[in-house]
Amino acid sequence: MRSITLGFLILLGQTWLRAAEFYVAPTGRDTDPGTLEQPFATIQRAQEAVAPGDTVLVRGGIYKMQEAQIARRKGIYAYLTSLEKSGTAEKPITYRAYRDEQPVFDCSLVAPELRVDAFHIAGSWLRLVGLEVVGVQVTLKDHTQSVCFENDGSHNIYERLSMHDGQAIGIYSVRGSDNLFLNCDAYNNWDYTSENGRGGNTDGFGCHPTSGSTGNVFRGCRSWFNSDDGYDCINSREGVTFENCWALYNGWSPKFENLGDGNGFKAGGYGTLAADRLPNPIPRHTVRGCVAVGNKASGFYANHHPGGGDWFNNTAYRNGANFNMLCRLADNLTEVDGYGHVLRNNLSYKSRGLLVKFDAAKSKAEANSFTLNLKLTDQDFVSLDEAEFFQPRQANGDLPKIGTLHPVAGSPVIEAGVATGLPFHGARPTIGAFER
Repeated sequence: MRSITLGFLILLGQTWLRAAEFYVAPTGRDTDPGTLEQPFATIQRAQEAVAPGDTVLVRGGIYKMQEAQIARRKGIYAYLTSLEKSGTAEKPITYRAYRDEQPVFDCSLVAPELRVDAFHIAGSWLRLVGLEVVGVQVTLKDHTQSVCFENDGSHNIYERLSMHDGQAIGIYSVRGSDNLFLNCDAYNNWDYTSENGRGGNTDGFGCHPTSGSTGNVFRGCRSWFNSDDGYDCINSREGVTFENCWALYNGWSPKFENLGDGNGFKAGGYGTLAADRLPNPIPRHTVRGCVAVGNKASGFYANHHPGGGDWFNNTAYRNGANFNMLCRLADNLTEVDGYGHVLRNNLSYKSRGLLVKFDAAKSKAEANSFTLNLKLTDQDFVSLDEAEFFQPRQANGDLPKIGTLHPVAGSPVIEAGVATGLPFHGARPTIGAFER
């Protein structure tokens, strides 16, 4: 039954059904009609009611999820909330926080002997905005994972989502094209249950597209204190783009316990996959305008990729190695210094390895702080206060305005770059992620 907030639009003598609004609240009941006065209790129930063009408004408060609410069990997976109904290009379906309220889905009591997906999204043309997921559990002891939001659809937008203080990957996308992951935060996630308890499979964001799953973009996201990597696209059959994203202290616990791999941006690689099973052609990943600070291993890492990537206007500071361009040959066995890479306008400061495993003769590198051999000091930056990276986001969801690692007037990085297609001020771009 459609919500009583339905209306009618009279146009050219015809009657058109106006898009509906449905409501969900912690105090709601799934037997109610889903209105503002009588909301549903679950997003799962709201999905049964929606049609393309409709909006589900999720009221603030704690949603204490229960195992009895698992919407679907499939093989080794338990989908706590399963969104399979699709919108259209003209009429997407939207699930969003109501006004400035904060809905929090606490999954700490959901512990089946299965991999847990708090939200499994198989539908397309969906918008998820302003939802928070905490406490997602891992219960299996062998090689496994749980996920806060798993995307298997196309043309979806995930905006201002927050995934934290659990054992699960924040966002995990394998199937589907042209998805945008915008202004999302994943932090303090550590799988201390499976394998050796070091959380070696818990990334902030994982994107591993299948063949044909093109056009996936992460923009304005933050990933910090996740037990494995900040952003990971190992085993990808198509290229992934990371824009204006930050990766901080991954591979460490908040107490700086030594955990998983600890790379900021792991852009590529195929593990032990046989050479005849590699994609042809090998995809190129793009990392531009991003920041990696304090990650245990590498800030920006090619991860044995059998081919190059595009790295533009990034800033790396105090990572184990700031830029690690390690590649493999086409046999996916022989490790060699990175080839086929394009590095432009990147800033690398204070690390035991400003740039490592890089074959300059077989790559293109220009206008980087390390290729220009710039002698940077702390005084070249407005601030080096790393706490600024964790400030609250702006009201519109954008990353906070900070001074950390921004160049001061007179810094040698200002107008020292080359054009890459990104916007800039002055005669030439500034080197690094922060244009002045």
